[in-house]
Amino acid sequence: MAGFENYVEEAKEIELEIERKGIVLGIDWTNDVQVRALAKEALDQSAAEIKLSASSPIDRKLMAKVDLFGLAGIMLKTMEECAGVGFECHGGPAWKAFGKALWAEVEQRKSQEAIP
Repeated sequence: MAGFENYVEEAKEIELEIERKGIVLGIDWTNDVQVRALAKEALDQSAAEIKLSASSPIDRKLMAKVDLFGLAGIMLKTMEECAGVGFECHGGPAWKAFGKALWAEVEQRKSQEAIP
């Protein structure tokens, strides 16, 4: 329920998981081009499109991406809930870099859709 959650602690936990997935994927959160490419991929994919076969070996990088893309949704929902109760909430450098890249990609797509 909004107002009873510890958003600061939740943001720290999400940030930690984003950092962990970034390590698995070899992401340099200060590399804008690399992070933007990841954001583009996150927006282009859906969980339904990512196929994990029970008979194939576990692909740790694919699993990290699936988790990271899910964390992006949780990250955005957390920020939305914080705004709903009247304060700004965000994580650290990895959160900010990924969030900035996601936002830039969304804005670019909106502007491209507006062009006839």
